[in-house]
Amino acid sequence: MTETRVAGLNKKTDQASIGLMGIHHVAIISQDYARSRRFYVDLLGLEVIDENYRAARDSYKLDLRLPCGARIELFSFTDAPPRPSYPEAQGLRHLAFAVADIEAAVAYLESHQVAVEPIRVDEYSGQRFTFFSDPDALPLELYQVTAGV
Repeated sequence: MTETRVAGLNKKTDQASIGLMGIHHVAIISQDYARSRRFYVDLLGLEVIDENYRAARDSYKLDLRLPCGARIELFSFTDAPPRPSYPEAQGLRHLAFAVADIEAAVAYLESHQVAVEPIRVDEYSGQRFTFFSDPDALPLELYQVTAGV
């Protein structure tokens, strides 16, 4: 049995499960590899698992780990075209990071000259969140997580 939430209702279904265990990684292609590496490693504090330069592709691949075990793969590609990003466009909307103290996280980012939107409250969960951007304008979210949510 799986549970589906539709319009505020919980509905049990008999769908077979694919067995998903969580998100393993998110891949990001950067415009300026060194700048993005500093942002994710030095500023956000992600752990470097592995870093490789792939000469045949003139490309770097940096594997990073968050404290929860999820990973980010940071790539560089010569002449990669920019991806149009508009509010509410189809496709991946943003990458959200869980934090325990959103005010402290916002203060840290702002102290490093990262612009952060005002903190909002999710109308359904009551949890607090905000957005900021990486060096390539990828929308990133901070989502305050409390026990049981």
